[in-house]
Amino acid sequence: MRSVSRGGASVTAAFERELDAIAHDPTFSEIEIVARRAHPVRGTIALTVTIDRRGGVDLALCERVAARLNETLGSLDAAFTLEVESAGLERPLVRPEDYRRFAGERVRVVTSLTVDGGKTHRGLLRGLRGETVVVETERGELLLPMAAIKSANLEYDPRADLTRDKLERKQRHGNDRKRGD
Repeated sequence: MRSVSRGGASVTAAFERELDAIAHDPTFSEIEIVARRAHPVRGTIALTVTIDRRGGVDLALCERVAARLNETLGSLDAAFTLEVESAGLERPLVRPEDYRRFAGERVRVVTSLTVDGGKTHRGLLRGLRGETVVVETERGELLLPMAAIKSANLEYDPRADLTRDKLERKQRHGNDRKRGD
């Protein structure tokens, strides 16, 4: 691990403080800070924050968060880069609450230990039971201890979107015909 210069340490501390302030600011109440990272890269500090909100994240929201962070960090005498990104369609699951909130969604979970013959598990997230994530797979219910999870994320299925769009168009077309009769 590389050491962080005094300027880098102050940028990192200010970054953390400002993210905490954003999380408690009513004007940013719709935003969830999913992940944050600060690490040294060639004499600068690379800062990355991943955000999410119900209904998705657009460029304007990323710009709003970046402007708020730059306003605070820009006054410091240290070099840094800042990246504000959306959690995306395949959003990482990082906190126990994520496993409750996204129950019913398709997920991909990678474990640090072999569980049920593998380390990568895909299926339908059923939620949490204590400290255990429950995933329904083709072979049945799979119980994954939180302590053994290396990474987890939602798994986007474009076919589901295409099927839903097709059904919606068919329903709209059917409703248009009924009104025309």
